Amino acid sequence: MKRILDPLDERILAELTANARIAHIELGAKINLSRNAVRQRIERLERDGAIQGYTVRLGDSRRLSSLISAVIFVYRYDRMRGDEVLAVLRSLPEVVQCEVLSGEFDLMLRVNAASPERVHLVWKEIAAMPGVENTVTSFVLSAVF
Repeated sequence: MKRILDPLDERILAELTANARIAHIELGAKINLSRNAVRQRIERLERDGAIQGYTVRLGDSRRLSSLISAVIFVYRYDRMRGDEVLAVLRSLPEVVQCEVLSGEFDLMLRVNAASPERVHLVWKEIAAMPGVENTVTSFVLSAVF
């Protein structure tokens, strides 16, 4: 029976994708789980086939080509006062860049994820944050340089 991954499973997979050698205790600290709970979830993900093996990862340019890239523009209610949204964004491993903008939107985020569905889940998490009024998301079709 194929299980649906919950948000913690998705976070574990994202962290393992970024660093498959991360210690269970360090991973647990990042996602607020005990080391034992992380170990049990990883074992279940392996059993259920969500993790099908571990392999060598090539350099960043080769790795990035297999990821889905998106840009999310964020407009906040408070026009960038307070650090709550930024703190949460820092904790999302798929958010690889965050810049403060002038003009209509307050933030521009670069998101790299393994699938469009994962980009969608990250977007949902960002859009639901207190203080976020609106977002606009665009998928990157190709990199020119």
